[in-house]
Amino acid sequence: QVQLVESGGGLVQAGGSLRLSCAASGRTFSTYAMGWFRQAPGKERAFVAAISWTGGNTYYADSVKGRFTISRDNAKNAVYLQMNSLKPEDTAVYYCVTARDIMRVKLMLADNWGQGTQVTVSS
Repeated sequence: QVQLVESGGGLVQAGGSLRLSCAASGRTFSTYAMGWFRQAPGKERAFVAAISWTGGNTYYADSVKGRFTISRDNAKNAVYLQMNSLKPEDTAVYYCVTARDIMRVKLMLADNWGQGTQVTVSS
């Protein structure tokens, strides 16, 4: 199986930026799409962004379009989420996932989930 470890979360002021990283480890012999979900207090987990195995296709939730950018480095088995113009509404625990393809990421049909990293945006 694949283990996913997120990092890069923290406390920032509104309008600031953070870059989240997700490192994958373990023996895998398949290619996967990857993505990010988030869960705010009192809310269900919500899709944030997804990227295909090659990085050629990306998909974003409407709430983050134009502000967040997902990317990956397959040589490092890593996926990143650059978050700019952060808003207090972005406060949540962010989770890294893998899935068979980019649509399965969006549909929460993920095969693996990370433990999450906290992002807090102050007003």
